[in-house]
Amino acid sequence: MNDSDLWIRRFFPSTRADFQLVVLPHAGGSASFYRPVAQALSPRIEVLAVQYPGRQDRRHEPMAGTIADLADGVSEAVGAAVDRPFAIFGHSMGATLAYEVAVRLEADGIRPERVFASGRRAPSALRDERVHQRDDNGLIAEMQSLSGTDQQIFGDEELLRMVLPAIRNDYRAAETYRHTGGPRLACPVTAMIGESDPKATLEEVRAWRTHTDGEFELKTYTGGHFYLVEHAADVIRVIGERLSEPATAVRSQ
Repeated sequence: MNDSDLWIRRFFPSTRADFQLVVLPHAGGSASFYRPVAQALSPRIEVLAVQYPGRQDRRHEPMAGTIADLADGVSEAVGAAVDRPFAIFGHSMGATLAYEVAVRLEADGIRPERVFASGRRAPSALRDERVHQRDDNGLIAEMQSLSGTDQQIFGDEELLRMVLPAIRNDYRAAETYRHTGGPRLACPVTAMIGESDPKATLEEVRAWRTHTDGEFELKTYTGGHFYLVEHAADVIRVIGERLSEPATAVRSQ
């Protein structure tokens, strides 16, 4: 197994795919969250779901303490894995990570077709959030309020306590992230948001346009932070349509 195999899950491998889509989970999330997306897009688009260290089959590995550290590992794995035109989709913390991964890949001459930033304010839109400093009950209350976690987990005390360290770690990484400037993305950005998302206002999401020299578009949906569960069919449709457009070379000249 190489390093890329540690990071990437291909639930529906497709050698016939015209595009690849790298998908990045939210705080506390895992690659399996995107299995339905991989199935829906197969075989035309092959989904490469990223598995962060410290959860599921990687639960015994040290977790990345910062978005920068995580982006270093993800970008290296993605750069080795992609062999066709590709895009990156990230939800919540995964959207910030998608930006940082794309910055690193473009610096290496590997240009994504597009970044899909879901459920997250722009990297430069700073908030003072300290959920990671709450006790376990406070962290659980936050998870319940966002309605993105399988509700069955809250009835399984042993399982809940097992996953809390990864969730707290991810919240810490996301909440202590600070955008430090640097080059704008060359690729287009599609930002997606639920209109009643408590984690990002429309203005904070529109600020994504300042992070790209490419096309910017904003897609709004009814619902909150996990709007994409209710609107999965339309989100998948948008991804499919955007990746039907003419592709650039995987490696820019």
